[in-house]
Amino acid sequence: MPRPALNPYLAVMAAVVAVSFSALFVRLATAPPLIIATYRLLFTFLALAPVTLLKKGALTGLDRRQVALSALSGLFLALHFVTWFTSLGYTSVASSTVLVTLQPVFVVIGSLLFFKEHIPRLAVVGGVLALTGGLIIGAADFQVGPRALVGDLLALVAAVMVSGYLLIGRRLRKDTPLEGYTFVTYGTSSLFLVGTTLVTRTPFTGYPTRDWVLFLALALVCTVMGHTVFNWALKYVQASVVSVSILGEPLGAILWAAVFLGEPPTLRQMAGGAVIFSGLYLFTRVTARTPQPA
Repeated sequence: MPRPALNPYLAVMAAVVAVSFSALFVRLATAPPLIIATYRLLFTFLALAPVTLLKKGALTGLDRRQVALSALSGLFLALHFVTWFTSLGYTSVASSTVLVTLQPVFVVIGSLLFFKEHIPRLAVVGGVLALTGGLIIGAADFQVGPRALVGDLLALVAAVMVSGYLLIGRRLRKDTPLEGYTFVTYGTSSLFLVGTTLVTRTPFTGYPTRDWVLFLALALVCTVMGHTVFNWALKYVQASVVSVSILGEPLGAILWAAVFLGEPPTLRQMAGGAVIFSGLYLFTRVTARTPQPA
C-alpha cells in the first residue's frame, strides 16, 4: 500500500475536532431530529457529488459487491444520525453522548471477528481508559425513568449503527475509491432519510434561517471535514483507531458548550477529559506501531 501524503493519524484527530461541533449545532437547531439528519446528509451528498462525477472512473470502477456494501454503510449512517439526534430529546446530552461513545466496544469486537485484526493489550488498556473517561463525564447526569430509558436505548442503538458504518468502511476502503464509496454511502443515506421524511409527513420547509445555516454547517464541517476524512483514513488505519479517536468528540463538545452556550466544564468533566486524552494517546500510539494484516 502506498504511503499517504498526509499522516492518517493526524488527519483522524483533525476530523475529531470537526465532528465535535455536531452536538453544538444540533443543540442550536430548532428543527426535528429527522430533518436535521436529512439535510445534513443531503447537503453533504450535493456538495461532494460533482467532485465524484467529474473524476474519471470514480463510479464505473465499482463492482456490485462494493455498491451493495457501500449502500448498507449508508443505511447504517442514516440510522445512526436519526437514533442519536432523537435520543437527545429523551435523555440528557451527557447520557446520550456517553452511550454513543461506547461504539469502540462494538468496533473492536467486529474487527476481531470479521477482520482478524490484532489489538495489542496495551492498546486495549488505552481504549478502556478512554471509555472510563467518558463514563466519568456523564456519570452524574444519568437519569432514571421511562423517558430517559428510551433515550438511552436509542443512543445505544446509535452506537451499534455507527460501528457497522465504520467496519464496512474499513473493509471497502482497502480497494474502493473514496469518491465512489462516499457517493454511494451518502447518496443512500440521503435517499433513506428523504423517504422517511416523506412517509412520516415531516415538513421539509418552514424552519428559521439559522437552522438552514446549521444544516449546512453540519454537512460541510462535521460530515465533509469529519466523516469523509475518517473514511479516507480507514484505508490506512484500523477501524478501531478511528472508533476510539471519536471518543475525543465529547471533549470538543464540552469546549464549544463553554464558549458558545455559556456552560463551563465542571471538575468532573475536566477529570474525565484528562482520562480520555490519556486513553486516546495510549491507544493510537500503540496501534500505530502494530503491523496491519494484508
